[in-house]
Amino acid sequence: MKYSYLLSLIMYSSWLMASVSPAASGPKHFQTDYAAQIDTTKIPAFFQSFPKFKPYEAQVKLLYRKYSNHTWYDQRGLIEFTFVLYKQVQQMREEGVPVTIPYEMEFTRIFEKQTSKIPNQETELLISCMYFFYTSKVFNGFTVGKSEETGWFLPRESANTADVDSLMQEIAFKKEIKHGYFSQYYPLRQALKKYLEIEKNGGWKLVQLEKGIKSLQPSDFSLTVQQIRTRLFVEGYINQDSGSFLFDQTVSDGITAYGTAQNHDFNAQITGRLIEMLNVPVESRIKTISVNMERCRWINPKINNTQEYIAVNIPSFRLLYFREGKPYLTSKVVVGKEFHKTIVFSGSLSYISFSPYWNVPSSILRKEILPKVKKNPNYLKNQNMEWHNGQVRQKPGGSNALGLVKFMFPNSHNIYLHDSPSKSFFSKDKRAFSHGCVRVEKARDLAVAIMEKEANWNSSKVDAAMHLGKENTYVLENKIPVYIAYFTAWADGSGNIAFYDDLYNRDNALAKVLFEN
Repeated sequence: MKYSYLLSLIMYSSWLMASVSPAASGPKHFQTDYAAQIDTTKIPAFFQSFPKFKPYEAQVKLLYRKYSNHTWYDQRGLIEFTFVLYKQVQQMREEGVPVTIPYEMEFTRIFEKQTSKIPNQETELLISCMYFFYTSKVFNGFTVGKSEETGWFLPRESANTADVDSLMQEIAFKKEIKHGYFSQYYPLRQALKKYLEIEKNGGWKLVQLEKGIKSLQPSDFSLTVQQIRTRLFVEGYINQDSGSFLFDQTVSDGITAYGTAQNHDFNAQITGRLIEMLNVPVESRIKTISVNMERCRWINPKINNTQEYIAVNIPSFRLLYFREGKPYLTSKVVVGKEFHKTIVFSGSLSYISFSPYWNVPSSILRKEILPKVKKNPNYLKNQNMEWHNGQVRQKPGGSNALGLVKFMFPNSHNIYLHDSPSKSFFSKDKRAFSHGCVRVEKARDLAVAIMEKEANWNSSKVDAAMHLGKENTYVLENKIPVYIAYFTAWADGSGNIAFYDDLYNRDNALAKVLFEN
């Protein structure tokens, strides 16, 4: 995994490798005659004195073992890069990591007071710990190894932050810094900068709908309109705040722009729902962005180069099918309800079942189907169901719970994508009604898109397979990656950001880790 954000700054500084001997494998242009070395036998005592850095002890030891105990000093004192690193640590909040720097007074003494240019072992080890503190938090995230506790089962990779020479050789001369993270990280960082600036300037005031009024239309005159105008101006959805009480075209356009950014149609009206969304404090928006930047650290950036894949974002109730790295098809989806949460994980779409059976899961059979059979012996027949090998299954057809097609990516969670006969659910704003699987509104369109590319099927052939009346399966020669993710904020390259409801209440737990550290 490449982590070029911090390390690309090596271009204009000389770092630890500035003192590496010719035997080391670092770039040749970082050479120096300085030969100071550190006494590694004193490292354990250092961590007794600075226990907050104890988690980095093994990495620090490996660092000095790998680079023959050379230090962060050259003949002139601390090398330039240590000051660049210190500056980046101070700006970690802009990376969505609002932490308190351990032993901050010590680092102030080192970098701002610059009390001594003579190599000092304690200073040396503090800087090494600062390096690993920064890279572990900003590159890997706070919760390496614990993300599954938040229901996140997408595979993760960690940066080898002690492998300094190979990292340097990869990025020493690169000006591009967008290689280290899942691509969504960068628009979110841009949005975070905007909201931190709004917070710095005092945030925004609450909007209140005047007593007795349920909604406001264009041409209405109200104090609420003035508050909405100011609120939209602060967040950048209108360019000027005239202070007018008139619901004019400027306010209407601002509401439309806000609704577009939030994937919500307010019909150019001021409603309770609009005010509810506008009244979320800027501090909460900052937390939400930071939480989702953390989630970006959990995604392997190799996905940035994946040309074809399917992605489902649970909180936005959206599926996107990507081709050549660009959205090819977008569809509304229905996801798992609170007690049947859709799991965050990845798989490979391996086969498509047309006109499928629905094999009723044992939990649904026990809790829902059998009680109905007990009340009505004809229930199975009425639902086009039958017993098969000791289990109940629903026969293919238009009333089948899976609809006319399902998309299988085998996994231990028994989750898949499928059509649905219950089309009315797709018209709702909040679409958490399933038992965990993902219902796709445009399931037919998705099947057509995949089969056209995979087997040169036309839409008529797909329709015939879907309405065959008996299950028929096509095994894909070219497997398609599928990612089920959980993002409550999503930004575009223009700085616009959409916020989604935290459907499974996962943001607060993660925010607590981020903001209380």
